[in-house]
Amino acid sequence: MQRYFLSKSQFENDYVMIENEDAKHISRVMRMNPEDTVICCNEEGSCYLCELTETAADLVKAKIVKELDKDAEMPVKVSIAHGLPKSDKLELVIQKGTELGAHSFIPFQADRSIVKVDSKKQAKKLERWEKIAKEAAEQSHRNYVPKVHQVHLLNDLLKTFHHFSSVIVAYEEDAKDDEKSRFRQILQRTKAGDSLLLVVGPEGGFSDREIEKMKEAGAISCALGPRILRSETAPLYGLAAISYHFELLG
Repeated sequence: MQRYFLSKSQFENDYVMIENEDAKHISRVMRMNPEDTVICCNEEGSCYLCELTETAADLVKAKIVKELDKDAEMPVKVSIAHGLPKSDKLELVIQKGTELGAHSFIPFQADRSIVKVDSKKQAKKLERWEKIAKEAAEQSHRNYVPKVHQVHLLNDLLKTFHHFSSVIVAYEEDAKDDEKSRFRQILQRTKAGDSLLLVVGPEGGFSDREIEKMKEAGAISCALGPRILRSETAPLYGLAAISYHFELLG
């Protein structure tokens, strides 16, 4: 069943008003008619089964039938901070990371980031990243669309560390040293409701300066298994491991 994420203002009493691209998708792409049903979720993660009553190209009206109680969110909130990678790799991470349950994404300008996002292009980039997260959340039947933040500088990223229960830095040198225990130890002491930040570098990894500053700010460097992972693979591995630990082992 199709799922749409809407603002609270679009929920009016027992009805939902679906507008713009979502309305076009329902009426023109899916060719739905009155009495067809969709799922509509608000910004707080509440989702409702809704029956269409009016379908037009620019506005669809639906009556709320019932609230759904299924929660597809991870029991811990996992945010991904990613040093800007080349090409469209960050788009892949946002799409697949959303499917794997990421709570938010924080792109940042790392020392070894080849890509530079200037202020003039950032708004358009952010709009595209947000659209990718929304579509992936709809496809994977999430209750919540992950927040995609503007591009941070390292010092801005460091200031966010105190908001998280633990900050994990995926560091290739730890994998080379065959360090395997710290990631597991962090997950073992993490409880439902906690928040984790997984920091991943761009191609070429982190500089010594970055590792030192992040450790000084309270981060713990970890290996994600014994192999060296690509920049776009590491956050997905981390999310899958965290999901397995909290959603399947229990």
